[in-house]
Amino acid sequence: MFLANKLKLPQREVALKGRPERMIVPSRHRVLDVPLDADFPGMQTALFAMGCFWGAEKQFWSLPGVVSTAAGYSAGFTPNPTYKEVWSGGTGHAETVRIMFDPAKLSYNELLTVFWENHDPTQGMRQGNDVGTQYRSGIYPVDAEQRRLAEASRDAYQARLSQAGYEDITTEIADATDFFFAEDQHQQYLARNPNGYCGLGGTGITCAVGLKVGTHRV
Repeated sequence: MFLANKLKLPQREVALKGRPERMIVPSRHRVLDVPLDADFPGMQTALFAMGCFWGAEKQFWSLPGVVSTAAGYSAGFTPNPTYKEVWSGGTGHAETVRIMFDPAKLSYNELLTVFWENHDPTQGMRQGNDVGTQYRSGIYPVDAEQRRLAEASRDAYQARLSQAGYEDITTEIADATDFFFAEDQHQQYLARNPNGYCGLGGTGITCAVGLKVGTHRV
C-alpha cells in the first residue's frame, strides 16, 4: 500500500505499528570513539534531515565541537522502525542525523550553515536520485531558540536561492519528537565504506548564518 505512493506521507492512523524494543546499535562511534547511545552532560542536540543519512552524517562528525553523531529516523509515527519499514513510506519518518555538540565550540547557526550548503532544500520528497518521503529535507528543533534560528536561516537562505533562480525551500521545520537509531550497518557508513554511495549535492549557493565554519565539504 505504501510503496504505491512514496511521495505522500501516511496518516498516523494507518502508519506501520512498529515495536517497543529499541534498535541494537554499536557501543562506540566508529570515528569519534565515544558512546553512540549516550547523553553528554553540557552538550546540545541538533537534528537534521538532508536526504540519505550516510552522507549527511559524514558532513558533521569532523566539525570541531561535534562530540557525537548518529544516523536514525525522526518526524514519523512508527516507534523503533526498521530501515525497510522507513523505506516503504509507511512510517512517516525522515532519515535524520542526530548531532551532539559543544555550544562553547560550535554554534547552532554554524551547524545550520553546513545543513543548508550541503544539500538542495528545494526538492520536496527527494534528494537527487533518492526519491521518497524519507529523503525529505527537515530541521527538528529541540527548543524555541533553535526553532527561531532555523526559521531565520531558512528565510535568509531563501532570499539567496531566489536570486539564483531556485524554487521555494521545501524544508520542514517541526519540533523534535523521538529520534530512533538506525541499524548498525547505517552508523558511520562512509567511515567503513569510503567509496560508498552518497547522494547529497549542494546548490553551490553559500549561506551566511554561520561565520566560523563556513562552507564545509567532505
